[in-house]
Amino acid sequence: MAAQDSTVTADHRRLKIIAGADSLGCTLKDALVTHLRSLNIDVEDLGTDKYYSVGSKIGSLVSSASGDTSVETRGLLACGTGVGVSIFANKFPGVYAATCTSLADAQNCRSINNSNVLSLSGMSTSPEVATEILSTWLNTPFKSPCPASNSEPWPNEIESFLDNSITEMSKIGSDINNLSDSCAICDLVKTREFVPVEMIPGGSMKIVRENPTSAIIRFKAGSVEPAHHHTFGHDLLVIKGSKRVWNLSKKEKYDLGAGDFLFTPAADVHRVEYFEDTEFFLRWDGHWDIFLEEDLDTAKAALDKEV
Repeated sequence: MAAQDSTVTADHRRLKIIAGADSLGCTLKDALVTHLRSLNIDVEDLGTDKYYSVGSKIGSLVSSASGDTSVETRGLLACGTGVGVSIFANKFPGVYAATCTSLADAQNCRSINNSNVLSLSGMSTSPEVATEILSTWLNTPFKSPCPASNSEPWPNEIESFLDNSITEMSKIGSDINNLSDSCAICDLVKTREFVPVEMIPGGSMKIVRENPTSAIIRFKAGSVEPAHHHTFGHDLLVIKGSKRVWNLSKKEKYDLGAGDFLFTPAADVHRVEYFEDTEFFLRWDGHWDIFLEEDLDTAKAALDKEV
C-alpha cells in the first residue's frame, strides 16, 4: 500500500491524545508527540515508564474519559515491540488498543474495531513510517472501507454487526471491580457450606481441597485464635477484612489486610486477632490439623497486655 500523506485531514479540534512509552519506545513516542503538536492536536505526554505501568496508566485514563462527550480521548503508546503496552492498556473497559506495524493494520483496527489506543514498535518502526501509521489511524473512520473489506464498502450485514459490536464491546469488563462476581477463589466454594471451627469461637471454614488442603476461612470481628501450631506450613491470602498475626516462635507480628500474603512455617506457634469480619484463603502443605498451646482466656489476657 502506498504511503499516505501525513497531514491529518479529519476535524480533530475536539481530539485529545494521551501519550506514553517505555525506554525502548520513548524516542519514537517523542517524535510522534512533536508531530501531533505541530498539527495543533491536544497532547498529554506521560513520559517514560515501565511498559506495564505506562500501558496501564493510559488504559485507565482513556477508559475513564470514555463518557466525556465534549472531547474524544485516545491513547498513543510505544514500547520495544508495541505488544506489551497494548496488553496492559486493554485490561480496562472501553479500551481497544491495537499494535500496528503497517498502514493496513491502522486502517483495519479503526474500521473494524473502532480502536482508540494506537501502539507502536520502537525497535522495528521508523519515525517516518510511524508518522504515516499514526495519520492513517487518525483519519480512518469506523466502518470505512479498508484492506480487510478489499477497500470496498462493507456489506449491510457486516455493517450491522459492526454497529452492534460497539454496544456489546463497551460492556466487557464493566464489572471488573465487583469482586464477588469475579473472584475465582470465591467461585470454587459458592455451593459449599461453611462449617464452624469448634475449637475457636467466631470462626468457620470451607474445605476446597484435601491433602494438600485448601480452604476459605472466615472469622468475625473481635475473634481470637489462641496460640497454636500445625504439622504443616501454610500460605495465607486475605480476601477481605484485617487481622494481626503474632508468630511467637519467631517473636514477630504481622498486620494483614485485603490482598496481603503470609507464609507460616510448620510447627511455628502463632496467635491471631481479627479487627473486623475477615475472610481469607489458606493452603496447607498436607492435611489440616491444629494443636492449641493455650486456652482462649489466656490468649485474650496476652492481647490485653499488648495494648
